[in-house]
Amino acid sequence: MKKIKILIPVYNDWQSVFKLLENIDKGLKGWDSDIAHISAIIVNDASTEERPINTSTFNNLKSVQIINMKENKGHARCNAAGLKYINTNSEFDLVVPMDGDGEDKPKELGSLLCKAYEHPNKVITANRVKRSEGLFFKLCYLIHKYLTFIFTGQSIKFGNYTCLPKATVNKMVNEPATWSSFSGSLAKIEKDRKSISSERGERYFGPSKMSFINLLKHSLSIIAVFKSTLLIRSTLFLIAYLFLVIGKISVITLIPVLGVIIMMVSVIILSKRENMSDFNNSLENIKSIDKIK
Repeated sequence: MKKIKILIPVYNDWQSVFKLLENIDKGLKGWDSDIAHISAIIVNDASTEERPINTSTFNNLKSVQIINMKENKGHARCNAAGLKYINTNSEFDLVVPMDGDGEDKPKELGSLLCKAYEHPNKVITANRVKRSEGLFFKLCYLIHKYLTFIFTGQSIKFGNYTCLPKATVNKMVNEPATWSSFSGSLAKIEKDRKSISSERGERYFGPSKMSFINLLKHSLSIIAVFKSTLLIRSTLFLIAYLFLVIGKISVITLIPVLGVIIMMVSVIILSKRENMSDFNNSLENIKSIDKIK
């Protein structure tokens, strides 16, 4: 029997996270408990909204815990602290990080876990094949993927929704990049991954919290994980580009140069978020732990 932990970060979105838990629990109906022991751990990133009283009865999830943090640290660090907590305090075989708003579809959980059973000790990623956002956001996301590939050589089609074996979780909690970028860190430490196709779902309640600025920060945080490759490729690009436009220097031809330089500086600044000392001390930010099942 495999012990599986579903890791869900939440910040001021309790209505969504309880609906997600209900849908996960319904989806587990009929699962053989001799094959999988599945529980959920919610990391409350110092929400300012009061948590409602849980009125749901979870019949198939074996336990549901809420880890309440003292200070808000942001989504990526919330995930990182959750991984460290599980790795330090739990017996487990697999960890499945999920967003708590419904955009990671619980109906795909079965496919993710089945793939993990087919490929023991391999990371399984839910690779996005379809998104639910508007045209402008989809265009920005496409640009993000191409920039990441061009300047780092990494094709990253997945987010938090993955299935991680214990050995990978242990690597991630010892990797500074995890404190800044989950997907970037995973791409760095695990090259041999399996995947399932995944459609990005719609939020259960309220608008998406992934704004253009947040997407830009997310993109640069991933690229920052591979800053050495970025600096090499950016330097080669600048040399080649300036050679091609020599004699044609103008404000317009210098725009790509300025853009690459700004990206390089931004990435260097963001790479300082990879603070292993803060990561190691992240569990000191725990205020309390509630067990609702």
